[in-house]
Amino acid sequence: MPPRAAPATAPSLDDFYDLDALYTPEERMIRDSVRDFVRSEIVPSVADWWREDAFPADLPRRFGEMGMLGVTLPESFGGAEASYTAYGLINRELEYADSGMRSFVSVQSSLVMYPIHRYGSEELQRRWLPSLASGEAVGCFGLTEPDAGSDPGAMRTRARKVGDAYVLNGVKRWITNGSRAQVAVVWARDEETGDILGFAVDTATEGFQALDIKTKASMRASVTSELYLDDVIVPANDKLDVTGLKGALSCLNQARFGIAYGVLGAAQACFDEVSAYVADRPSFGEPLAAKQIVQESLADMLGGITKGSLLAYRLGRLKEQGGDRPARVSLAKRDNVRTALAVARAARELLGGNGITTEYASIRHMLNLETVATYEGTDTVHTLILGREITGTSAF
Repeated sequence: MPPRAAPATAPSLDDFYDLDALYTPEERMIRDSVRDFVRSEIVPSVADWWREDAFPADLPRRFGEMGMLGVTLPESFGGAEASYTAYGLINRELEYADSGMRSFVSVQSSLVMYPIHRYGSEELQRRWLPSLASGEAVGCFGLTEPDAGSDPGAMRTRARKVGDAYVLNGVKRWITNGSRAQVAVVWARDEETGDILGFAVDTATEGFQALDIKTKASMRASVTSELYLDDVIVPANDKLDVTGLKGALSCLNQARFGIAYGVLGAAQACFDEVSAYVADRPSFGEPLAAKQIVQESLADMLGGITKGSLLAYRLGRLKEQGGDRPARVSLAKRDNVRTALAVARAARELLGGNGITTEYASIRHMLNLETVATYEGTDTVHTLILGREITGTSAF
């Protein structure tokens, strides 16, 4: 008989299928440094920030110092030239604390730095990317409008060519970082051609105004604004070299990738919290953890997080090989957000009455995830993208 293998150690509940072994040493180093920072510097305070509707002004620079902004970009522009898997893992660690933390980094990296790097002139890249990477400058992404969310082609913001500049007029809504931004990537329809154009707009330009939305019951540790553009003059050299919605959608594809990783951090935080809670909480003479229904719920949570982690890992490697087709990203964004919401809701329920207070993290994560399920493409939109992929027929 062959020799019996040594008994395996119990798998970690935050990496049940040992994905850690598949990451490169650099990816593990980046993840671990961000994890240490998030657990020590963000987690102890983020619930207070959420309750106070606050995003501390020093966070962008601190994120920049940690190398979390534009991490996949070339070093010459302030990036680290790290893998997309490393970027995904950063998002996961940030969202363990709060979706607002991940949202800031996601917008800065995927929706602002990415289009400036991919579609901007050399001068535009030199002007903005290093300061965005360091966190000295903040960016925002102006696509969604009050009457054009899931249908960006219906946008009303207009760009009119006047000499060597464009004049922009319109309103954008639900803009993360809007009132903090020094540069806004704004999408507008050319009045003459009808084409969708992108611009890197200096927010100090006359006619640009950002007002914060203060009625949120979600993503409260994140700045969300409306942008008003009233005859904002943008030099033609600050127009991005891309025409049509494909430019904006390519940015969203980057952000959706980060979300597919990030939401698993929120799910893990809820799972960790409720696992510890039910182990200590007595019920009818024994810990809640001894109840079959509780164990079933925990098993479902672990299964969902593990499957989502495998999905995100594979998507990361596909992206690094050029295989991140939009429908693949839609599947990961949709299904992992569904998983994270299910975990957060189940954790909140197991916490009982305590679960409705922000002394525990699960309800905060649950409320945040309602926003994550809506932005960067709603669950329905991603379902229809997949339906089109399956049938070859568009239903929207």
